[in-house]
Amino acid sequence: MRTITALLLIFVVFLQYRLWFGKNSIADYVALKEEVVRQQADNDKLRQRNKLLYVDTDDLKSGVEAVEERARNELGMIKNGETFFRIIPANKSQQRRN
Repeated sequence: MRTITALLLIFVVFLQYRLWFGKNSIADYVALKEEVVRQQADNDKLRQRNKLLYVDTDDLKSGVEAVEERARNELGMIKNGETFFRIIPANKSQQRRN
């Protein structure tokens, strides 16, 4: 009877060791759970970025206004007959002297 009790006790200790410290232990589970949460947050950010890109590409495909806006903002282009004015803010150090 003592032999069976000792074997069962050794078996329980072995299982507890594997549960807490072995491969696929509770610590591994917690780390993987945190990794899943982080990856889901990253995926949400990428989904939001993709939505904006889809809207932007649909806008570029469907209308002239978006192409014109990009040409003006990113390339600095102007239409014939338009005058371009660039307003340069005053230097902060010059404002303090006055």
